[in-house]
Amino acid sequence: MADREGRSGVRKTGERCLDRSKSRDGCAKIGSSSDLNLPDTVVQTFHTRPRSPMKSDLRIVLLGKNLAENSRVGKLILGNEKFDSKAPSDQVQTERKMHKTVINAPHLLQPHLSDNQIIETVRKCLYLSDPGPHVIVLVLQQDQCSTKDQEHVEKVLQSFSNKVYEYTMVLTTQESDRVEPAGVNGVIKEIIKKCFNRHYKLTKNSPSADLKENLEKFAQMNSGHYLICDEFEGSENSTEQQDRERGHKKSPLTVALFGNSASIQFRHENILLGEEEYRFKTTDTSRIIPLPREIAEHHVSVINMTARHETELNLDCVGHLIDQLVNENEIHAFIFVVRQGQLTDADKKSLEWLQRTFGDKVLQFVMILFTYETEEKSKTIKDPVLEQLLEKCGGRFHSCNKMMNNQSEMRDLMNKIELLFNENKQQRYTEIRRNFEKSEKESDRITIMKENTQQITTAMGKDTHKVTALEEETRLEQDNAKEIDGKTKHLFNRLHLKGRHHKLRTADFLQLTAHSLKSIESCAEEELIQTFMQKLLMMNYRARYIHVEKKNEQHHTKQSDNDSYADMGDIFKAMALSNKGISQSDRIHPMDVQMAVFHCADGFLKQLMVTKLSQCQYALPLLVPDPDTQQIEFPLWTFRQINKSWKMRNTNNEIISQTHPVYKTETPMVFFFRFGSVSSSKSQLMNSLINEKHNTFFHRNCPGSSRTRVLMDGVVEIAWFSPSGKNTDKFTACVTFCNLHGDAGDHEKQLQILTEMASVNVVLLPQLQNNDKGATIIQNLYRNRKPFICLFTEDDSAVTEPIKGKYKIGLKDRNQSEVSEELRRTINDCLSESSSTFRLEDVSKHSDIRVDEEDEDECKRGREAAQQMMSLLEKKDRTEIKDSFLPHQGKLWHQWSQKNKELHRPRAYETEMDISRKKTEMKNIRHQQQESDITTFIQLFFKQIQCHAENKMYFLKWLEIFLTSKNILIPDKVEQTDLERISEELQVASFGLEHIMREIGQIYESCSSVKKNKKDLQVHFSSLPSLAAKMMISGFPLELMDGDAAHVPVIWISAVLDKLIQKLGDQRVFVLSVLGIQSSGKSTMLNAMFGLQFAVSAGRCTRGAFMQLVKVSDEMKTQMNFDYILVVDTEGLRALELTGSSTRHHDNELATFVVGLGNLTLINIFGENPSEMQDILQIVVQAFMRMKVVKLNPSCVFVHQNVSDVTAGEKNEEGRRRLLQTLDKMTKLAAKDEVCDAECFSDVIKFDVQNDVKYFAHLWEGNPPMAPPNPNYCDNIQELKKTIMSHASKSHGTMLIDLKDRIKDIWEALLNERFVFSFRNSLEISAYRKLETKYSKWSWRLRSDMMEIENKLHNKIENEAIHEVEETDLQTELKETSEEVEKSMSEFFEKDTDADILIQWKSSFEIKIKEIQENIVRETKKKLNEILQQRDLKKMIDAQKTHHENTLFEKSKELALKLKDKTNDEETLKKEFDLFWKHSVKKIIRDTHPIKDNDIMGDVKHFLSDIYESAPVGHWMESKDIFSVPSYTQYVLFKKEFKESVINSSRYTQTLSPEDKIRNFITDVAQQTDKMIQSFNISKMGYNISCIQQITDYIKMRVTEHQKRSGEYEFKNEFFMYLVHSICNRAEQMITDQHKMFRDANDPEIYVEKKRAEYYSIFQKYCHGATSAAIFGEIICQKLKEPIEQSVYKKTARDLTDEIMKNCSSLNGNRSKLEKHILKTLAEEEDCHKYMNYIYNPRDHFKSFIRDEVSQYITDKFNVSVLHKMKENIKLLQQKIIKAAHESTEQVQVNRGDVGLWVKSFTQQLSDVLIFSEKDLSGVKHSGADNCNLLEDVIREELPAIMSDIYSKFNTEAFLVKLDYTFRPDEILIDHFCQCCWVQCPFCKTVCTNTIENHHGDHSVAFHRSIGLSGIHYDNTCNLSTHICTSAVGNSNLYFYPIGSEDKVPWKDYRTAGGVYADWSITSDLSELPYWKWFVCRFQKDLEKYYMKTFAGSGVIPDEWRKYSKQDALESLDKYI
Repeated sequence: MADREGRSGVRKTGERCLDRSKSRDGCAKIGSSSDLNLPDTVVQTFHTRPRSPMKSDLRIVLLGKNLAENSRVGKLILGNEKFDSKAPSDQVQTERKMHKTVINAPHLLQPHLSDNQIIETVRKCLYLSDPGPHVIVLVLQQDQCSTKDQEHVEKVLQSFSNKVYEYTMVLTTQESDRVEPAGVNGVIKEIIKKCFNRHYKLTKNSPSADLKENLEKFAQMNSGHYLICDEFEGSENSTEQQDRERGHKKSPLTVALFGNSASIQFRHENILLGEEEYRFKTTDTSRIIPLPREIAEHHVSVINMTARHETELNLDCVGHLIDQLVNENEIHAFIFVVRQGQLTDADKKSLEWLQRTFGDKVLQFVMILFTYETEEKSKTIKDPVLEQLLEKCGGRFHSCNKMMNNQSEMRDLMNKIELLFNENKQQRYTEIRRNFEKSEKESDRITIMKENTQQITTAMGKDTHKVTALEEETRLEQDNAKEIDGKTKHLFNRLHLKGRHHKLRTADFLQLTAHSLKSIESCAEEELIQTFMQKLLMMNYRARYIHVEKKNEQHHTKQSDNDSYADMGDIFKAMALSNKGISQSDRIHPMDVQMAVFHCADGFLKQLMVTKLSQCQYALPLLVPDPDTQQIEFPLWTFRQINKSWKMRNTNNEIISQTHPVYKTETPMVFFFRFGSVSSSKSQLMNSLINEKHNTFFHRNCPGSSRTRVLMDGVVEIAWFSPSGKNTDKFTACVTFCNLHGDAGDHEKQLQILTEMASVNVVLLPQLQNNDKGATIIQNLYRNRKPFICLFTEDDSAVTEPIKGKYKIGLKDRNQSEVSEELRRTINDCLSESSSTFRLEDVSKHSDIRVDEEDEDECKRGREAAQQMMSLLEKKDRTEIKDSFLPHQGKLWHQWSQKNKELHRPRAYETEMDISRKKTEMKNIRHQQQESDITTFIQLFFKQIQCHAENKMYFLKWLEIFLTSKNILIPDKVEQTDLERISEELQVASFGLEHIMREIGQIYESCSSVKKNKKDLQVHFSSLPSLAAKMMISGFPLELMDGDAAHVPVIWISAVLDKLIQKLGDQRVFVLSVLGIQSSGKSTMLNAMFGLQFAVSAGRCTRGAFMQLVKVSDEMKTQMNFDYILVVDTEGLRALELTGSSTRHHDNELATFVVGLGNLTLINIFGENPSEMQDILQIVVQAFMRMKVVKLNPSCVFVHQNVSDVTAGEKNEEGRRRLLQTLDKMTKLAAKDEVCDAECFSDVIKFDVQNDVKYFAHLWEGNPPMAPPNPNYCDNIQELKKTIMSHASKSHGTMLIDLKDRIKDIWEALLNERFVFSFRNSLEISAYRKLETKYSKWSWRLRSDMMEIENKLHNKIENEAIHEVEETDLQTELKETSEEVEKSMSEFFEKDTDADILIQWKSSFEIKIKEIQENIVRETKKKLNEILQQRDLKKMIDAQKTHHENTLFEKSKELALKLKDKTNDEETLKKEFDLFWKHSVKKIIRDTHPIKDNDIMGDVKHFLSDIYESAPVGHWMESKDIFSVPSYTQYVLFKKEFKESVINSSRYTQTLSPEDKIRNFITDVAQQTDKMIQSFNISKMGYNISCIQQITDYIKMRVTEHQKRSGEYEFKNEFFMYLVHSICNRAEQMITDQHKMFRDANDPEIYVEKKRAEYYSIFQKYCHGATSAAIFGEIICQKLKEPIEQSVYKKTARDLTDEIMKNCSSLNGNRSKLEKHILKTLAEEEDCHKYMNYIYNPRDHFKSFIRDEVSQYITDKFNVSVLHKMKENIKLLQQKIIKAAHESTEQVQVNRGDVGLWVKSFTQQLSDVLIFSEKDLSGVKHSGADNCNLLEDVIREELPAIMSDIYSKFNTEAFLVKLDYTFRPDEILIDHFCQCCWVQCPFCKTVCTNTIENHHGDHSVAFHRSIGLSGIHYDNTCNLSTHICTSAVGNSNLYFYPIGSEDKVPWKDYRTAGGVYADWSITSDLSELPYWKWFVCRFQKDLEKYYMKTFAGSGVIPDEWRKYSKQDALESLDKYI
């Protein structure tokens, strides 16, 4: 049961329903019986299984909580008493009457129902309303609905689907009609609102018809669609996405199963069928329902016909079932189930039934499935019938057990079915059947024709001539149809078209290909389609005149083979011998190319194609016969985007303009047709009437024309004459011309339609005769009142009018111009008398023609949906539509935009409180936006998008068409003074798809800002950007800058680009932008170049900026470095509607934005007028100059449009010179504004005046409106396109994710008043951070390897193996690593995705790496040389230590010899040894001085007391640490004049002006003394009071020097004492630890005592008579113990450091990441003292943090990692020692040496890994120890015990204590991380984030903080400032006084203060870290106490800051750092 429920098609709450199949209307069905495995409880509800509703029924589900009320409603709907009001209330009832099915669930809204009961009942409702309900009615009693009821209703509805509200209406019941609407329950109102205000109030007297009508209207509103489960496109729960997540890649399959049901076992585990048998036995036989299954990653729909066909084999009425099966399912295969080895009679009958029912072709889709019992084995097929069947089925069969539960068998079956599908060329059976039916119909047509012929023959009797003629006519008609079909196929093959069923798409031609970059006038046949479309999309009317190249084409004439000169004089003979010229019969007619594309194009390409033909002033296809069926199609859809404009004179003789969509335009229409073959060209004659300079209609005399026209006969073309309002116009009004191609007698339907609709009919024929084919038609037209003109090609008479309105004109031997003029006058006369008009849409009213919009279901549904939306706009004032229907983008959005600009451009004396107030106001506006209702218009838009997910493109296109037609507004003639007002009205009234998307964008931005979904938004707001992204991919432009608000919706654009990246991947794009004055042809140029459709009409000029994707073909991607071109179209500069209301600033802003965004910008200049050019060029130059300053490197191309003579080379050269001269002039002017050093334009940007300046011809060839586009203009476009691609090929383009950041960066900078000083290049910042991380790794690699080298050389120095270290030696050692680092660097800079950005730092970082390598080498050399010096100083200590050891050894040996006879008495031996040891140690201690513990601070006090005898030392010892004091005032004596400068300063005052100098001085002294202490090497040399003396002397020297350099102040004595005390106090622990290590290693008492156990062991062995070799071996092992321990500890420390660098989250990145962890730790600890230490002593805090992190890591990972490393290192070292011992033994044996040679070899081999040399054994006598093999064996045996002892004592405490400071992991990491820039911001104390010490360039940080944190306050007050540096430098009215200066400096010009200020780059923007706002609020009292000032007055903390929690602060660190 559970399993069946789990597979149910009904969605539980939060789940999706199964999308089983697609209905005919394109919407997915849900909850069908095929989707449901109903539980037993459902079956028990009914005595018999209810009949499923008919598909044509209106299916209504009633939900309520009162049985009586629901029954009442049900009875009203059905008009009967069938519903039982006394039935159990929990029973679901269903009744059907009059095509209505009502499912009644009267208990479902009762609140006490459990979730399971709800789910079960919903399942029943869905099952009974299969395939889905049209209407769900909530039956509610209006006075009995509580909030609890509302929650329950919503839960129930959500159980159906998340789109259920679209199909739900509320029906409220009440007792009378007197209740006012205001009495409706408030809860019910909320429910009604969610149901889109669909409400019916049922009273006691409500008529049944009224309710029925309302239900039917509701269903019609949804276009007849029923409830579907597919969620809104872009939702995260879509089936497609779930399938992707589950990895489904297989195509869905539909299989029909038939055969013997006994061959199958229906059980739960049956993978193919499950327990489905009962369904087919109990379900009504009128339905065939597939079962959805999922088998081996295949989605399979299984149609089980095993039970069905067995019961219906003998029935004749199965036709409807088969029709249903074929119509509703795309069957891939039939599975014939047979019991293995048992082909029964029933099986044979079923085979016959299959072939009889489905036709013989079904066998190619049959797979035979043999089933067997599980214990059976496969048997051989012997049945001859079965063998024959197998042969018919291509030998296809499969075997499986009858339970069908074996996964492997089922997987193989699915694979075989898929293979079968592929073998059938991926055709389904259904397709074959439909084609078969089609051919049958054709056969029937021919049969009927023959029968008709036969009947006519019979009727004619004996008139054999007539019979023969009729038969011949029939035969010719059949032959002609076959010939046409053959020619059509041949034509398509020649054009390489796959056929009409393989549709060409717009995307096939709009992508950038290599072919599209060629300028082609001739091409091969296979390229004809591409070439034609390429030219057409560029509006090049020469698309019809493409020359076709013949293979091996040599000459156009054929030369006779007879070259004899004998007949040269006889022309007659020569001509007779000459054959005809090469036949042109095999040419492809140009119009066939056009029509072939038309027939093979999908709806969108057809529309684009016809639109472009119209722009080329070509005639358009109006009626088009289908090449296969000859059915006539009216392609109304293709005309929908075409508008026609003209000018004409009104009754007052004033010229007025008209613009209309052609499908709505009502004009007179002149129809031309011909009968028979005529000598004159009808089309050419028509051209002379419309435009004698342009071939509107293609005719026989056009280039490329041939007699082999295939697709044009019967085609009617249409064209319009549009007058210009001049006296020279041929017609004074717009006139439509229609032209029927071919003999009109063969195309009666076209002729009938057009002659009826025409205002004037014009026929061409040779002459008029009674027996002509068209005589009757001509007679009828002559008798008709409609004007009729006959043109006779064999008559030479002038125009005559036999009767009124009927004209005759002869054409023979007459002047063409004369005839044309006569005809024009005649038509004008006819039109003046005729009042009839032609409307294109009316053509669709004619029967027997196919209208594409009606025939294409998707197009039809899209139109209906768009019309439904447009109905909401009816009768609305166009100037109020946007405010009413799109409120989110109106007043609130404009207010927010204005506030945002004000926020970035602070006013005078604006405080942080003011900034915070603005931010709060902006948040409130966003809240208002979010809380405002979504209008019905937008809700309906969402609904239509959801419902029309599959035909979304049609819906959007229709909506765009309707909105565009509504926008066409031509004002009456107005005065010049009203232009601005009308322009504004036009702008307000314009309403397009871009405005709807803008509204959606603002809905998203408001929800995103408040992080909350809108209550009336049916989908989650996060899915909205997905819609826009899909539209971009589909070819729609996306608004980048809102032209009305002049603002970029950054949040929305970023989200859309994120979704675009999700769908396409992070593609690389080349951004092409355009800039120019208004109406200069920018959009037209882009449309022509890429076939786009940016708005270009005069009333719809671009506002703002739009971006559109152009795909780059795969072949071009190999040549270009990008995947798409992103075209950015912009509004024009100097827009007329902005004159007076806008400033130059707007143009500068737009130009900077466009130029900064584009990789290449086209600068569009209209004409060559210098005064026109000057303004735009100054703007452009200034924009490029800004790019140079902020290190962006776009390029540009100048395009001069509308140049009269583009071929005049000299003129062009002069034009280029003049342009460059103007650019240079503008550069000098702009350089002053932008403070940039540039003299000429080439200083600003790389510019080639020869190649980067283009001249364009006039757009039109003649005068509009009838002029076609100029072909030269198209050639110019092509040339420009090549130039663009040339630039593009050299560009790296931009990644989409980088484009998102670039848009944000440029816009944020533009919001500030000064772009250059506020631009933050996020791409550069991101790339630089990446580089810093890499740099950290490179430097660590060098440092890590040098540590290994240093350790090895250190050991050799200590072992006296080397006596000097040179830099060259170290460089040689490091060479390999250095080369690897260089290689890694080179690859990074060359191959990284940001290589083009990174390249600017390549040389500097190469220098830095070289410098750091040199520093490492230099430092290492210095360390090693110090060790060399100390080695000599240490010799005395080591000699004394060795002497003691050897003395003890010899004396213990002597004692052992004395006690040799008492070896069995262990107690005596020990007693004697103890006595000996005590005496010996006592003597050693007496002879040597013990090493005392140190008292460092005591020594410090002593020295300072000597220096300052009168100082109160006891008092200052208890004072504050010098590193953490907030102010140095009490320690400094200022000079008089400096004091006055502090007193006289105003606005802001720092607590102490030279604070930074002193603090930096202290930091540097501390750093240098740290290095000095480390150089003392106390762990090896011991502590001496001279160390303190050296430190004190050094500090004294530095203080004196500092005072001399500074003339501003002097230090008090206390300062020096505090400084020495603080530095020594910090170093005390390190000195103490190192001295302890020295004491433990060298104090005789301690050291000797540690050796006691070792000596006792040797003593014992001597006593027991061990050999000298054995004892010497043990001594060696004992001597090795300490060196081994030190070596293992150091190696483990280095390994651990590497591991920490990789695994420790805080230490595995760069400095910024480390700082983020420090800030997080500080926030968690909430210790203000630590914060102040971080602010004032960042380096120390970093060091302390690193030490803590390393210590914690070692503690946490000790057992897991550290011990493991220790063990590994011990093991490796043990192996090296044993190996050294063995090789030494071998060397002695080879060289016949002694033990001395062995020792020498042994120590030398270990010299680079251990500090162990011959001198360590120099005092040990090894006479008699000549057995080197034994020596080796002893070491091999004793060494493991020593290693084990070392390992056992290894713990966390011992690890760091026993390591010298220089080898500790924390110190190594401190050295690595802290060698960076530590310069602090002079205002807020933030540390420069540059990871390189003494780096080039400015100091900078990503985020500054409040300057009050460093104690800066308002002058003459105690008010700390809350200003943040980045906002302060943007304020033009803030000033400060630099250190030591009396001159105030504007904060925005802080660099002019010089010194530390000039070295900082502080960006004027609103970048801030919420973390520091939280800190100020959290520690306000602590800060006020620390600085003894308050955050009050002007420095009061903004309320907005207090909203940040600690969690917000921590999250901000993750977000921004």
